[in-house]
Amino acid sequence: MEKILMKLALIIDDYLPDSTRVGAKMFHDLALELISMGHNVTVITPAVGQEKKVTEQSVEGVTVWRFSSGPIKDVGKVTRALNETLLSFKAWSAIKENVNEHTFDGVIYYSPSIFFGGLVNKIKKHCKCPSYLVLRDLFPQWVIDAGMIKKGSLIEKYFKFFEQRSYKTANTIGLMSEKNIEVFKQSNQDKYPTEVLRNWADLKPVIAEDSATSFRSQLQLQNKIIYFYGGNIGHAQDMANLMRLAKNMQHCTQAHFLFIGQGDEVELINELAEQWNLKNYTYLPSINQNEFKKVLAEVDVGLFSLSAEHTAHNFPGKLLGYMVQSLPILGSVNCGNDLQELVNSRGAGFICENGDDELLLQSAIALYQSSGLRKDKGSSAYELLKNEFSVSSTTANIIKRLNEK
Repeated sequence: MEKILMKLALIIDDYLPDSTRVGAKMFHDLALELISMGHNVTVITPAVGQEKKVTEQSVEGVTVWRFSSGPIKDVGKVTRALNETLLSFKAWSAIKENVNEHTFDGVIYYSPSIFFGGLVNKIKKHCKCPSYLVLRDLFPQWVIDAGMIKKGSLIEKYFKFFEQRSYKTANTIGLMSEKNIEVFKQSNQDKYPTEVLRNWADLKPVIAEDSATSFRSQLQLQNKIIYFYGGNIGHAQDMANLMRLAKNMQHCTQAHFLFIGQGDEVELINELAEQWNLKNYTYLPSINQNEFKKVLAEVDVGLFSLSAEHTAHNFPGKLLGYMVQSLPILGSVNCGNDLQELVNSRGAGFICENGDDELLLQSAIALYQSSGLRKDKGSSAYELLKNEFSVSSTTANIIKRLNEK
């Protein structure tokens, strides 16, 4: 059967080269894989403070349309909500002259943000094409679970309106696990077509740099066993959980905790480090993706945390970066999250339930004491990545769904 090549719009609220957020990296890997298959790809994404309504650039061969937007990352909640609400309006206003019935054959969009439903709907109507929603975050449900907004409040209804608009625009919605589909259907019944779509990553690891130019040398961590957390440092992650681990491991003199990223709990973790006088901790703000990959090539253990308050069962995308570099995974999740069974049963690391500080500490010490254990768990993590989370299988699945519509 003849292979059908498509012109695809990929829509996301954050993209390379400057972002270190997992969604940006995943969508870039997706774009590169689509191009390697012969498809034509255009990424549509906001650019904060850009004077022109729209600009076009190439990122490693990927065409990127950047539309002017107000800030939506690392700003106050009201400012972020207002600017995200305007995303679809500003995007369509910027690109509509470039879109006709032949411009796109399909749309792939990413949530968060929940505010792209309007833009996707406009493109679908003009191009008469299907869409696929990569749903990674059940917002606003998780902020309700965390007590950040009240159930039944006006603000919840406001967010729910845009959430439902985003879902209605999708021909298929891909969620990251079976448990997430269960949670999704509890709120939405069977109104929307869903399937499991795992997170994904390119399988090529980065080779560590010469020791003289390495970040270990720059931070004077040459002989340390580095427990690394990279990505969003926010309420949903419950970063105090990992800070308690660092505090409890102070007696392990060769262990060091390195956190890199941005988010609304950066101030919290630095305050805790000062309050507890932690000498085994370093925080750095976000770095570009190339530098981030180099860091991953030099650390020893990949850390993550999910708030115990979650009812959704997320698979943090940062784990893929750890797996690519054959790092053992260490972290904790909300009760019932099927990620715990997946990682533990495959021998890819140690995941416990958030709140079980003693078990998390025991697992961290086991990895600290044995380089052989770190190597075995890391190798298993890479095998799990190959079998479950390859970008090639994800891409083929999305294209199959778009061709069905």
